[in-house]
Amino acid sequence: MDRRQFIRASGLAAAGIAASGSVASAATPVTRRWIEEKWALDQIIQANGMDWDQGRSRGLAATCGPEAEGDITTLRARIKKFADFSHAYEAAARRREALAREHEAAGEVVSARDNYFIAAQFWAGAQWPIYEKNDQNMAYNARKRECYAKYAQLADHHVEVVSIPLGKNVIPAYFHLPPGYRGGRVPAIVSIPGMDGSKEGRVALYGDRWLERGFAVLAIDGPGEYESPLLGSYVRREAWLAAGPVLANWLGARQEVDPQKLGVVGTSFGSLFGTWLSAAEPRFKAVAVQSTCLEPGCRTIFEQASPTFKMRFMFMSGYTDEAEFNKFAKTLTWEGYAEKIRSPYLCIAGEADELCPIENTERMFKVMSAPRNLLVYQDARHSIAGVPAATNGPAYAPFMADWMLARLNGKPTVSERWYIEASGRIDKTPYA
Repeated sequence: MDRRQFIRASGLAAAGIAASGSVASAATPVTRRWIEEKWALDQIIQANGMDWDQGRSRGLAATCGPEAEGDITTLRARIKKFADFSHAYEAAARRREALAREHEAAGEVVSARDNYFIAAQFWAGAQWPIYEKNDQNMAYNARKRECYAKYAQLADHHVEVVSIPLGKNVIPAYFHLPPGYRGGRVPAIVSIPGMDGSKEGRVALYGDRWLERGFAVLAIDGPGEYESPLLGSYVRREAWLAAGPVLANWLGARQEVDPQKLGVVGTSFGSLFGTWLSAAEPRFKAVAVQSTCLEPGCRTIFEQASPTFKMRFMFMSGYTDEAEFNKFAKTLTWEGYAEKIRSPYLCIAGEADELCPIENTERMFKVMSAPRNLLVYQDARHSIAGVPAATNGPAYAPFMADWMLARLNGKPTVSERWYIEASGRIDKTPYA
């Protein structure tokens, strides 16, 4: 089967219609900056590589482990312009999926499991540059889901593919139990990715910081995230507010979960989504977010950062007309919601965040009344890592997991702002 046949067959299968039919395709979003700056974007990628806008290769390495190092090196070498992304990721995904099937046929379970997992991450990467529901996006999504489902069957812990009803739509998700689970009730988190992340990447292949601490993890593609637009579910504040009680109900009904120990974790745009979600549902006893997108209206990320961000978010929210989207963007705010949160709230942010200027996060924390901790890393950008403060100061990823576990176990927190200097020194300022 050639590439075009593969895309068509997989896409139609994912859509659940006959091969003689066609997949309905919404128009691609169009923005002024995408038209005017596409040439500059390609030049920037040529000069800086696949990580020009964020540390995506670092994230892949953390999720997939050292086994994927060679693949990531190849991706860096192949991606020299925007159009290279899907082709490069597809090639890496095909190779890993073929290896997985070979290992599975040979009875080599661990190698099969690992390759299916890595293949799923690469299929997700192939989806990333596609801003419409078309055959190609549907095909990549189908391959991603199939590979992750195979991984789930072979994983070293319980992984369950779930679909949680939300009004007329659903929330696609995976439910993970910690390795070695033998019964009883454990704390659980809802894990929300950012706009460029997927539920498949929310739990690491090895040494996941949440599972290792005994958490159950419900990794979701919430309204508008990754797979959800393909299912007709788009970013809407009302949808995320409605999702809070729905997800708390779902977790509370699981016999493996302690309903008194539920938390929310969000990254990047997951910081805003997690704020909405927890504002609507007090059963979530703690909230922890990092790499924030908390600027009301999100002007910086949409108008000053890479034009890919606005294009992707228009797809996530179901808009193709830029003027209409600009009106919608005004609803992307924590104002009126963060003030309602009563559970402990942790935020880890970069002082020099280029997607969400830090003053927006600082302002939110000033109006909140919940017990709260804000960690600001000197010189850090949106991705936080890669600066001396992140190396010499508290390791933010395990800090977040330890903080969450302490809060869900009932240990109180002192409301403080921490400024982590390049030396690792911490300047602590209490909130009133």
